[in-house]
Amino acid sequence: MTVEGVLYFDKPLNWTSFDLVNKVRYRLSRQSGIKKLKVGHAGTLDPLATGVMIVCVGKATKRIDEFQYQTKEYVATLRLGATTPSFDLETEVDKTYETAHITRELVETTLPQFLGEIRQIPPAYSAVKVNGNRAYDLARKGLEVDLKPKVLVIDEIELLECEVPLLKIRVVCSKGTYIRALARDFGVALGSGAFLTGLVRTRIGDVTLDKCLTIGDIDKLTVSFNDYKNEIIEIQI
Repeated sequence: MTVEGVLYFDKPLNWTSFDLVNKVRYRLSRQSGIKKLKVGHAGTLDPLATGVMIVCVGKATKRIDEFQYQTKEYVATLRLGATTPSFDLETEVDKTYETAHITRELVETTLPQFLGEIRQIPPAYSAVKVNGNRAYDLARKGLEVDLKPKVLVIDEIELLECEVPLLKIRVVCSKGTYIRALARDFGVALGSGAFLTGLVRTRIGDVTLDKCLTIGDIDKLTVSFNDYKNEIIEIQI
């Protein structure tokens, strides 16, 4: 008996990516009777981020790399004038900076500096591996984390709202982009500091939020059987 499918979800706030995968696996395992059902996701979202997450089931897990390399779009809310060790609300503010010099014009002229191919150092609070350990495990123990810059591409960056100290931007980018790190670097470029207060992934490839299921939909997932072969042929809701 086999099961295969690709599901799109709007990951809720405070859920880890693995929370979502585990809930889908539990539901479909009970529906299908398959105890060791393969389920994976195509691109991690931090617990404090929401939005599009692609979940692959069974043989469809072979498509995870295909989805991971597709362009992603985010809408991010930044707080200027301060920083946190995690570059978001997971940790407390550790430094504050002046913002009196920051105008909408300065923001608009600074944003294009991040277009195209850039080098970005991932956050210490990230899943990047350092000598076999996750960087966030080391950072949470108060250990120094030395991460190397990675090359990535920002295709589009747009200012949506500007009410200093709060900004809202839209970013279209390649695999491996940390929007938290982008917030950090943008704060530096403005001669201040910045961290994320909100993040929504609005698109992966052609998959947009309006195509996504909610967490409540997981309990409605069912499987359709081919009676002749006794094989699962479809995941339905």
